[in-house]
Amino acid sequence: MCFLFAFMFERRVYLLGICGTFMAGLACLARELGCEVGGCDKGAWPPMSEQLAKNRIAFDTRCRADAAAGGYDRYIIGNALSRGDELVEALLDHRLPVVSGPQWLYEAVLHQRRVLCVAGTHGKTTASAMLAWILEFAGMTPGFLIGGAPVDFDTSARLGQSDLFVIEGDEYDTAFFDKRSKFVHYRPQVLVLNNLEFDHADIFDDLETIKTQFHHLLRTLPGGGLVVARAGDANLRSVLERGVWSELQTFGLQGEDADWQARASDGGGFEVYHLGEYAGVCDWSVPGEHNIANAVGAVAAAYRVGVPVAASLEALGRFHGVRRRLEVFAEAGGVTIYDDFAHHPTEIRASLGAVRARLDGGRLLAVFEPRSNTIRAGRHNDLLGASFDEADRLFFYRPPSLDWDPAAMLAQAAPHWTVHGEIGELVEAVAGEAAAGDSVVVMSNGDFGGVHGLLEERLGEGGAGADAG
Repeated sequence: MCFLFAFMFERRVYLLGICGTFMAGLACLARELGCEVGGCDKGAWPPMSEQLAKNRIAFDTRCRADAAAGGYDRYIIGNALSRGDELVEALLDHRLPVVSGPQWLYEAVLHQRRVLCVAGTHGKTTASAMLAWILEFAGMTPGFLIGGAPVDFDTSARLGQSDLFVIEGDEYDTAFFDKRSKFVHYRPQVLVLNNLEFDHADIFDDLETIKTQFHHLLRTLPGGGLVVARAGDANLRSVLERGVWSELQTFGLQGEDADWQARASDGGGFEVYHLGEYAGVCDWSVPGEHNIANAVGAVAAAYRVGVPVAASLEALGRFHGVRRRLEVFAEAGGVTIYDDFAHHPTEIRASLGAVRARLDGGRLLAVFEPRSNTIRAGRHNDLLGASFDEADRLFFYRPPSLDWDPAAMLAQAAPHWTVHGEIGELVEAVAGEAAAGDSVVVMSNGDFGGVHGLLEERLGEGGAGADAG
């Protein structure tokens, strides 16, 4: 496989921000390419910390200036690092070879591959995992880099054994010296666009700025490429109207005018129709209508590279999801605890709706940490309260650094809610309320102070604390 040797001259690489989902994947790819890999990060938690340990990739818990004297051939800089960081300043002072993660990925791996990219505000991690799994199930052994931990693989990134490579296309910025979105570096031949909403308030001033980045992504596709876009998304439509230079197909759910359409079937599965013709049925256990939409987009992308629809649907019937995407963390005291990455009102609403649809008599308790930069800036406060409406109870954590009042935002929220400023207090409140048969959905895009494990321990001590009602 000649493509494996593109960057073998870089024997030693050092990753700044190595514990992020993207950078940890790069570290694994670099190791697979035969590089000696080092790195640093200020924080680490599962699943990426576990993945690095499994690959015997050690890292420093401080990005110290002395790493600049380590004799590395290339320093790969993640977007969490900025000017003023000790090591960044040392690298610049000594004029050492630095590169952004996305640029390194393209030059080392992607430029010799057929790239299938999944982008959008929501669902891109799950849809990327679905697409990689479909190709794997079809015997194509693709490479991939997914911004999460897919359950059906033992890693979030690998080189694979074919020319196909699935990449999650993140619109977040590339590096402190490159403010383009990561995905403009990837040059895909097949692009899935799930949806488009405002997010990342620390990077983008408004929705129009994000639309421009998606427009730039479309400009990178070749004329013989394929764009598979979600039908009915007005924001995506406005981007597509600015120009598409590749073939365009659409996908969606029942009632949406789309080339590829999914319709719910009996038993929780779905049927797929292509250009109005029945193409097959999928029996699966993945919760949520939003995941059906993710699935049909993946089916359309896989079809482009030769996977029959029936084979894709059979693969999806054996798909087990991504860690931290409505993952059952534990069952304790008769209570099911879910770990979910939702941190945007649309994602919160979808996740809670998916659990609500599966409840069998119990109640739905939501536990939320406002951790994303957009939420912490209060940019979604007009939508956030209503996004919890499917819950029966809401336990809202207020970190000390939050400079707006959750109570004011939640005043019109449908569920009974409480605000808690201490993790221990929050855990006691949830444990005192939860009853056997209830489901607790813990939502955060961070480690949330270990709330999941604390709840499991507390609920398991003597059963749940309240009678349902």
